[in-house]
Amino acid sequence: MNSGQELWKRAKNLIPGGNMLLSKRPEMFLPEHWPAYFSKAKGCQVWDLEGKQYTDMCIMGIGTNTLGYGHPDVDAAVMGTVQAGNMSTFNCPEEVYLAERLVQIHPWADMVRFARSGGEANAIAIRIARAASGRDKVAICGYHGWHDWYLSANLGDEAGLDGHLLPGLAPNGVPRSLKGTVFPFNYNNFEELTALVNQHDIGVIKMEVSRNRGPEDNFLHKVRQLATERKIVLVFDECTSGFRQAFGGLHKLYGVEPDMAMFGKAMGNGYAITAIIGRRGVMEAAQATFISSTFWTERIGPTAALKTLEVMEQMKSWDVITQTGLSIRARWQSLAEATGLELDHWGLPALTGFTLRSPKSLEYKTLITQEMLARGYLASNSVYVCIDHTMAVVDGYFEALEPVFRMIKECEEGRDVMSLLKGPVCHGGFKRLN
Repeated sequence: MNSGQELWKRAKNLIPGGNMLLSKRPEMFLPEHWPAYFSKAKGCQVWDLEGKQYTDMCIMGIGTNTLGYGHPDVDAAVMGTVQAGNMSTFNCPEEVYLAERLVQIHPWADMVRFARSGGEANAIAIRIARAASGRDKVAICGYHGWHDWYLSANLGDEAGLDGHLLPGLAPNGVPRSLKGTVFPFNYNNFEELTALVNQHDIGVIKMEVSRNRGPEDNFLHKVRQLATERKIVLVFDECTSGFRQAFGGLHKLYGVEPDMAMFGKAMGNGYAITAIIGRRGVMEAAQATFISSTFWTERIGPTAALKTLEVMEQMKSWDVITQTGLSIRARWQSLAEATGLELDHWGLPALTGFTLRSPKSLEYKTLITQEMLARGYLASNSVYVCIDHTMAVVDGYFEALEPVFRMIKECEEGRDVMSLLKGPVCHGGFKRLN
């Protein structure tokens, strides 16, 4: 057992679930063998507790570091803030500068609020949108965090959030009185959304602009028109998609302007900062309710975001990571064809992923992680791309991946994949861990 697994066993005895983020639990990757903890990270390299170095061709901090781990310019700006002081009785000026920058990037917006996590940003946006619309009921499409308002979609139907990234989440602890306040609809299904709006007094539509596929048949434009006609507040959750395919929100590529949008993940390149932007008539409703938190006023987050946006704009990082992601996707496809396997591709180009068409896809995903880890790569069936994923890095990754695909082909032809695995199969969804 490696040091990371030993520490993980201690963690599960002390921390419910073992850690603070489901997506980082070792069971999601390689049960009993995933290194679990890091001692250092730089560029697209990660070192475990024993000092072993890996190339991260996986989820790059869950998509937080498009400029790579420890970008020197961002870290230098943060260190300057640390030395000058992170907290004070006064407000930090950087939050004003950052608000101005975000409005400049998104001219349809007028005002901004900040938080430090995506779940918080979603909760803030819902509070403001409900206050602005004067109505409680929300139609949702996509993943929007862990708060009560969102999980209440599973109170009436335990499959309510199926197809929204988190199937089967138990809403234990969510007040039953919230049942019937949130109604999921499926992406690109405008008729389903229209039926919800006609049947319920919907005041807010909250949705991801895109996750695994883009809009069809002018879907986003139809949603915008419906929201306008029915005086519904339209909120785009861009905590994941923002600054990954455009300089700002993904909605800019489709020419659809919401009433509110949220950003997080990539905006601070690993430092905690999220933003809620919106039209003045909607955002001012924040003053008619109570939204306030001490650590939303710390200085590191806005400092990191300002420098991150500056570096992004200088090097057009969204173009770099998009092209790299498209290249990776094409090379997965070529490798699959060369080895006689079939893939389904999904995700934004810079958040690209695949699923092997096989009843044993989860076993094969585990095998990929196991074999690539032995070759010095953190890998699964997705790559969250950063600017440090150079051609040389990608070439090395595919050189290591090719024999693993050939092993999978042998298993498809009769070899026992379980005989190749050194531990349990990875989890295929978010489960409670014992």
